[in-house]
Amino acid sequence: MKTNILLNKLAKRFPKKYAKMNHDFVGLMVGKKPEEVHKIVLVLDLDWEIFDKVKEVKPDIVITHHPFIYGPKGKILKYDISKKTLFDALNEEGIVVYSYHTNFDTGRGGMNDALAALLSLKDVYTPEKEIMMRIGYLDKPMEVHDFARYAVKAFNVDYALLVNYGKKMVQKIGIVGGGGSRDYKVALLEECDIYISGDAPHHVRRDVINDKFNYLDMPHEIEHAFMPQMKKILLEIDDSLEVITFDHEKLPEVILK
Repeated sequence: MKTNILLNKLAKRFPKKYAKMNHDFVGLMVGKKPEEVHKIVLVLDLDWEIFDKVKEVKPDIVITHHPFIYGPKGKILKYDISKKTLFDALNEEGIVVYSYHTNFDTGRGGMNDALAALLSLKDVYTPEKEIMMRIGYLDKPMEVHDFARYAVKAFNVDYALLVNYGKKMVQKIGIVGGGGSRDYKVALLEECDIYISGDAPHHVRRDVINDKFNYLDMPHEIEHAFMPQMKKILLEIDDSLEVITFDHEKLPEVILK
């Protein structure tokens, strides 16, 4: 398939204008786009841990969720020696890297729609004040701890952190995958029973407690949903594509006293 045709089709679903943060430079990260693409590798992050496997596969393009270069390219490559070394190694191997981040999170059929589907939420909608968020309903109310365990299983992770100061029974769920903890107030205004995101700093947790709300802090790695979701989208565009996924990122160990 012509590379430009593929990327244009993806751009209609996940336009760069959806990339929300000033430092979120999505799109081409490394290399020069090939004329055609037949073999694609999907990873959440392209790092040294997976470099040798990607090199062995020899893909026409690697598509990542998290940008390989997260910020201004000149600044990152100047001060991050490891990133610069990997950037040069990718160029030397002719490996092309393209990233879809918050534009994939926001677009229809992207990250947060995929996460809502994993929870089997019904009547899912996007609130006006946060177009990345999805809000939907469970078939029936669940006790908040039971729901937390249900979410851990649905997202295929080992643990979550529950801030439990709101309703004891939950049914209306708000979610933003990754590090969207600060958007919990949108879910609160939408009268959700609980909000799910990740990377919550201490002061956000305290604000949730003061607002007498429920917050479920999930590992950022629930975004491994990117791989099967993007693979599905790519094969809908052209089912002759060879799409290889690497889900290589492990959760931190939980140490209990």
